[in-house]
Amino acid sequence: MPDPELTSLERTALYKSLGNPLRRRILDYLGRHGEANSTVLARELGESSGTTSYHLRKLAEQHLIEEIPEKSGGRERWWRALPFSHTAPDPATMRPEEYAAAEGVARLRIEMDTELYLRAHKEYAGPEGWSQVQRSGNWMTRDELVDFVREYRALLDRYGHPREDAPEGARQVYLRFYAVPDAVGEWESEPAGP
Repeated sequence: MPDPELTSLERTALYKSLGNPLRRRILDYLGRHGEANSTVLARELGESSGTTSYHLRKLAEQHLIEEIPEKSGGRERWWRALPFSHTAPDPATMRPEEYAAAEGVARLRIEMDTELYLRAHKEYAGPEGWSQVQRSGNWMTRDELVDFVREYRALLDRYGHPREDAPEGARQVYLRFYAVPDAVGEWESEPAGP
């Protein structure tokens, strides 16, 4: 897991790795399948093994994946994803190159999240099914919102499992959360403040 006290330069490098579409696909594959080598990834992702090998090394430099020593030997190296959690700093504190790299990650994620959103609607089979869709709105203070997000993360920890500890019948589930307050401005001809 990357150090939470990363410098701006280190965060920029991390965001560039996460914003690379092929590296994102490699991380997704490792997340779903647990492990792979460059040959497996080349076959599954339609790339050359030299290309996947290069990107695997770059992901390892970012501490996003690690080699599996007991499976690796000679030139054949097997890899697995590492647990990852990162909270970006306030964009106002970012250097321009860091912000640009973070924006690249955001754009890639938006594409992925849009596909997941459409799938969730298509596969929704009622409130007891695997695919769930929830939208809501509420009034909160900023402190209440921060507390809500903290409790949301605690819920994820409570109900989620690392791949290796998942109980039988568990599937990888993609969850997305965002909270956005109403825009500051006028609403129905009445002034709205922060």
